[in-house]
Amino acid sequence: MSEKTVRVAACQLLSSDKVEENVSKVINFIELCAEDKADIIAFPEGCLFGYCCRSEYWERMLPTTFAKAESSISEACKKYHINVIVGSASYQNGNWYNDLAIFDWNGQLKYRYAKTFLAGEKWCVNNREKLPIVRLADVDCCFIICHDVRYPELVKLPAAMGAQICFFCSSEASLVKENKLSAYAAMPISRATENGIYLVMANTPANPTDMYSSGSSHGNSKIVFPDGNVAKEAGFFGDHIISETIDLSKAKGITAKRTYSEETILRDWFQKGCEFVVHI
Repeated sequence: MSEKTVRVAACQLLSSDKVEENVSKVINFIELCAEDKADIIAFPEGCLFGYCCRSEYWERMLPTTFAKAESSISEACKKYHINVIVGSASYQNGNWYNDLAIFDWNGQLKYRYAKTFLAGEKWCVNNREKLPIVRLADVDCCFIICHDVRYPELVKLPAAMGAQICFFCSSEASLVKENKLSAYAAMPISRATENGIYLVMANTPANPTDMYSSGSSHGNSKIVFPDGNVAKEAGFFGDHIISETIDLSKAKGITAKRTYSEETILRDWFQKGCEFVVHI
């Protein structure tokens, strides 16, 4: 990797509510991405539990199940020297969180970003912490989960503070929700171009045998350039890896930084919001 490029990958993966089986799939994808010489890879929201929202599932679930799963992923990161962002869950202070476990290429769990804006999930609570910028592969990265994409500030604030890549991990509505598909196509592109940074979206694919299942989405994982052009995009169905070597000199975040620096009616308000961003 040169000083100005990094290879990113979005892993579009259909998972189930069986954590152990999902971990095996994730590690297989990590191996494939390592062969592709990817530096940072992202998996969908809830990848380790198939985005299962059944209350009885979470009443029976043990936090140690995810700890064991993440330990295996950590070892794979270390073995293949690769940074991984995977949809997981954690139990803290008496509550479950729908979060991303963010590992560096030494296998260290750098941070957990929990979903800020829930989409009706009853089994978990939302993020009340800072918005993280985590340095992975010597690049400042920020993160959103699924419904978060509808709230532009969650990307604009970190972008103004130096984030160059936004990793968007999702398990959105399925193909049967046709009325939502246009918005789903537009929002990731908007988050990239309105800030002048890259966006890497890892979404769950559609399930061809049961498109009404809770773990089914609509695919279309994508890598979006800072100018809004889509470099790579997966289809609706199937497990896929899309990857791209990106030029970081193009991710200057100029639009977001103008909001912070220029003397407009938004500047004081926006600068106050930037205090909620923390560098990890």
